[in-house]
Amino acid sequence: MHRSPRLAATALLGTALITLVPLSPAHARSLPSVGARAETAALYDDEAGGNANADDPAIWRNDADPGRSLVVATAKEGGLRVYGLDASLVQTIPAPAPATEDDAPGRFNNVDLLTGLRTPSGRADVAVVSDRGNDRLRIYRVDPSRPGGPLKDVTDPGAAPVFSSGQSEINEQRTAYGLAAWQDRSTGRSYALVSRRNTTDLALLELRPTAAGTVGYRLVRTLSLPSSFRLPDGTSWTPCGEPGELPQVEGMVVDPDDGTLYAGQEDVGIWRLPAGLTGRPVLVDRVREYGVPGTYDPETEECAPGSDPGFGGKRLAADVEGLTLFRESGGDGYLMASGQGDDTFALYDREVSEGNEYEGGFRVTAVSADLDGSEECDGAAVLNEPLGARYPHGLLVVQDGHETSASGSEEGREATGFKFVDLRDVTDAADI
Repeated sequence: MHRSPRLAATALLGTALITLVPLSPAHARSLPSVGARAETAALYDDEAGGNANADDPAIWRNDADPGRSLVVATAKEGGLRVYGLDASLVQTIPAPAPATEDDAPGRFNNVDLLTGLRTPSGRADVAVVSDRGNDRLRIYRVDPSRPGGPLKDVTDPGAAPVFSSGQSEINEQRTAYGLAAWQDRSTGRSYALVSRRNTTDLALLELRPTAAGTVGYRLVRTLSLPSSFRLPDGTSWTPCGEPGELPQVEGMVVDPDDGTLYAGQEDVGIWRLPAGLTGRPVLVDRVREYGVPGTYDPETEECAPGSDPGFGGKRLAADVEGLTLFRESGGDGYLMASGQGDDTFALYDREVSEGNEYEGGFRVTAVSADLDGSEECDGAAVLNEPLGARYPHGLLVVQDGHETSASGSEEGREATGFKFVDLRDVTDAADI
C-alpha cells in the first residue's frame, strides 16, 4: 500500500514511501468525476475496531436473484466482511488467531471469486483469500441460503504455507500478498496466482477440492518479475525501499477469455503475461515515478526522491493498485487500475492486439459530507452485469483508504471503507 506524506509517519506495515508525488497533478484534475451511490460503515485499524483495515473487494453475482448479490471484502486483521448491495453488513468472518502469542496473527489481504469450481459434490462458487499473516490461502464456499452467513470456510486443514518453510519464516511476513483466481477454460482446472510481499515473486497454485468437501492447493510454478531496470540513458534503476525489500506486486487480475494475467508492480507499473507464468512479461504502462532515484532514510523510513529523469509514464501515480477487468461482449472491455498517489483510476483497452492502449480515466469524488470519495485506493472490483433494481447496469466497488464521511468516521481514528459506484455513472463520465 502506498503511504502518502500524511500517513508515512504512522504506518506500521508496508513499503517505504517511494516519492513525494503531488496529490492533484494536472492529469488528475483533468479527469471526470463520479460519485458513489453507497458506502460501507467505516473500519478502524485500532484495538477497539478489531484492527480492521479495508483492503480488497470482490463481487459475487447471485444468478438466481441478482438483487441479492454480495460484495466480499478483506479487512486485514479484521478478517472478511460480506456486504449486501445496499452496503449493509451481512457477515463478519474473523482472521485466524496467531498460533502462539509470539506469532503473527491472520491478516486477510486480497480476495477473488471463482464460479463453478469442480468438487466431488458438484460445482461450487468460492471466495479465495490470501492470508498474509499465515502465508496461506483460505477458501470459502458461497451459499446464500446458509443460516448465519453465506460464506463457509472450506479450507483444507492441511493447507501448507505458500512461500515460507516454517512459522519462523512466516513471522518475517514475506508472505502471500496479492491474489487473482482464474479457471483455465481448456482444462477446466482452477488456479490462484499469488504474489509475495516485499519481493517480486509470483506463484501459480492449483486449487484441489477433496472428497471431504474441503479445498486445498498445490504449487505449480513460480516466476520473479524484474527488480531493477535499464533506463533509456543506459543507467540502471531500482525503486527505492527499505533495505532488503524489492518492488512488490499486489493488484492482479486474469482475463478469463485468453488467460492473460495483469499484475501491478506497485512502484513500477502494470505487467502483462500468461497466467500460467510460462511466457515473457511485457510492461504495459509505467508509473510516473519510474526511473526516479531515491535515498532511503532509516530515521524517517522514507525515501527522499532525486531528480526526475523523465522516463516515467503519464497516467499512473505510484502505487499502482486495484487491478480489475471491465468485460464487454466480443472480447471488448477495459483493464482498470487505481493510482494511489493521485486518487485516480485508469482505463486500458482489454484487447492485447491493441496493445492495451490507454482509453481514459476518472476519479471517485465526494457526493456530500456524508458520502465522500475514494482516496489512496488499495483495491477495486467491477462487474458489468445487471444486479437487480439497485444496479441494473453493473457495479464498481472501490476501497477508500482515507474515510472522511461525517457519518462514518471518528476524529483521531484511522478509518477505511468501501464505496459502491453505479457502473453506468462510470461509463457516462469516462465516455466509454
